Amino acid sequence: QVQLVESGGGLVQAGDSLRLSCAASGRAFSNYAMGWFRQAPGNEREFVAHISPSSGRTYYTDSVKGRFTISRDNAKNTVYLQMNSLKPEDTAAYYCAARRGLYYSGRTYTSANEYDYWGQGTQVTVSS
Repeated sequence: QVQLVESGGGLVQAGDSLRLSCAASGRAFSNYAMGWFRQAPGNEREFVAHISPSSGRTYYTDSVKGRFTISRDNAKNTVYLQMNSLKPEDTAAYYCAARRGLYYSGRTYTSANEYDYWGQGTQVTVSS
């Protein structure tokens, strides 16, 4: 069992930066692939970024490529999402997720149902 707690959200202006953190409890964090998703009011939860258990592979949705960076520190059981050049359309609740199952490097893991554990979310609001 893994418990995930996000932090770092807030209200910022367009062009600003934020770094989200997701602290994981439980064992074997380094064995889990991790992802960030977001959900705006009235919208479905959408994939943002993914990182492999060893940090060797990352994947991003097109709308955040070049602006967001996912990383992890397995010694601290924490995954991060550095968000730069924020836009109003980035406004959403951001969730981190952990995947318990086998990891295949050829897959992108962009679907929410590929993850087993979820945090409670942290709100990011970007004003224009």
